Amino acid sequence: MNLFDEQWIPVRWLRGEHGPDSVSLRELLERCQDIEALDIPLAAAQTALLRVLYALTARVTGLDEDPDGGWMNRRASVLKDRALPRCGIEDYVSRWHDRFFLFDDVTDRPWLQDPRLRDECTESAGVNKLVMTRSSGNNHAWFGRARDSAQHAPSATIAVLYLLMWHYFGSPGRCTARALHGERLADAKMGPLHGSLSYHPEGESLLVTLLAGLVRPEVEVRRGEDLCPWERDDPADPAGAPPVPVGPCGWWTDTSRHAVLLEPDARGERVTDAYITWAYHLQGARNDPYLIWERKLSGKNQREEKRTARRADAHRALWRDLDGLLRHRPPEAEGEETTLEPPKVFATAVELTHRIRVRALGFDQTKAKNVQLVSGLTPATVGHLTSPDVQVAVGRLRRLGERYGENLSAAVRKAWALYTACDPKQGDRLVPKAETLYWPAAEREFWARFDQLDRTGEDPDGGLDIRAARDAFLRLARDAYARTTEPLTRTVRGNQAVMEAQGLLWKTRPKRKNK
Repeated sequence: MNLFDEQWIPVRWLRGEHGPDSVSLRELLERCQDIEALDIPLAAAQTALLRVLYALTARVTGLDEDPDGGWMNRRASVLKDRALPRCGIEDYVSRWHDRFFLFDDVTDRPWLQDPRLRDECTESAGVNKLVMTRSSGNNHAWFGRARDSAQHAPSATIAVLYLLMWHYFGSPGRCTARALHGERLADAKMGPLHGSLSYHPEGESLLVTLLAGLVRPEVEVRRGEDLCPWERDDPADPAGAPPVPVGPCGWWTDTSRHAVLLEPDARGERVTDAYITWAYHLQGARNDPYLIWERKLSGKNQREEKRTARRADAHRALWRDLDGLLRHRPPEAEGEETTLEPPKVFATAVELTHRIRVRALGFDQTKAKNVQLVSGLTPATVGHLTSPDVQVAVGRLRRLGERYGENLSAAVRKAWALYTACDPKQGDRLVPKAETLYWPAAEREFWARFDQLDRTGEDPDGGLDIRAARDAFLRLARDAYARTTEPLTRTVRGNQAVMEAQGLLWKTRPKRKNK
């Protein structure tokens, strides 16, 4: 199975265009102008594959270098041509075709795999370990039964998606032992995207999506040094230091901390076993251009700055992170302890086209378990959000929705505590119901008002009616509070508790003092 030739990538075609449900890498690059978007059901695999596609797009277009400072114009000319250059695709495919075989019965360099694991690992991990969405141990099986004694072999086209997930979202901790220089080690580091949420610009076609998702390389970056793992002459030495990316292609594809090897069946159609272990014992730097980075002062004297990527949260909608993608924030946010660094990619994405939306993809994970895949797409285009006034308006609109959602949880928690005479911190029994009623309605309200924001750059308030927005979110919180606490009002004690606690719905945030 060669990934340039076999159809393994699910896609969704533009209206009026026709093609197979899945395409090969070659066909994807040649016809990305006819494809609307990727149609991969695994969010973590989609964000991983997008990074690989960014690297391939940069290679075939020559946008992996910027020696003369004309990168923006060259990218715009590719979009004007309405297709990736056919000669660039053919040159790259012919040069690296042998490095894109999925199994090593054809070559000793299977794609993104290490054939040395067959000799260096004490045992295989099995396909149940490879398929990260399967349950393990004594956990419940939600989507299908998976037993170690009778493992169901996934198809090769499915296995390659989980291969990508392991390289980007692999868990830290105990793993299959790997022998190295007479010593057996069985401890893996965290994958570069483990537990995080990536934000990708998405255009009207996959061509626009790939071009908008590229990151402008520094002037000194050279493609002979900024290598993808399949472009290296020899596999990296796990005993040495991990490769240090020097440019976008390295950051996109060469930051994995796990080593994987797939074992196929006799016909090469299914994967019957897998080796999964550590690749390096040094943790790499995280500088991904698709993550929101949070900076927070820590330490005894609040002098040490800690920089972390925003975590994926299966219970958090995309609109609540939208102002984290913008560079201009409301003045009232300046005193907050945590400052946000927006994804680097959006600095150049809006220069290509204003008709872009934001696709959020990630994996809600802890060190011990995989919780849930996370995916979201803004229903409206966000490329017009270049005006500082409009960006401030978005931030204020988001803060209002957050404020009354938090007030609702606090009020319901207090009402239950007063009714049961328990500790308010233990009064979370009714909170899930209240949040289920409020947050979907708040999301609809947010996008409705988002569509009314100024697109001319002439309104100093960004087109936001702050009083009307405040009243709308407060009304949603009051309705959710009434419906949630209605069973308590059937007794005198409960009715008094509900009346006393509802004042928290109007609570405003205290002003923070700048330190």
